[in-house]
Amino acid sequence: MVDKDELTAFYRQELEASIIGYLADRLGTGFREAMRLYYGSKLSTLIESGANGIDNLDYKNLAEDLIENEGILAGQP
Repeated sequence: MVDKDELTAFYRQELEASIIGYLADRLGTGFREAMRLYYGSKLSTLIESGANGIDNLDYKNLAEDLIENEGILAGQP
């Protein structure tokens, strides 16, 4: 039987990887810069804690929200 906590951790890792990949493509930056932006954001803290089920939202919407709310402009992170 699969451990629920392990499955949740795996899902969050995949969500974070998808967000970072999307940010790199959307902003035209490398993965390191996208990781810096993501892990330095409030969004990463919210996803890690699972606050309000935020980790169940679409990665593209979350990434776009990060760009908008963190003041990151496309091509100018």
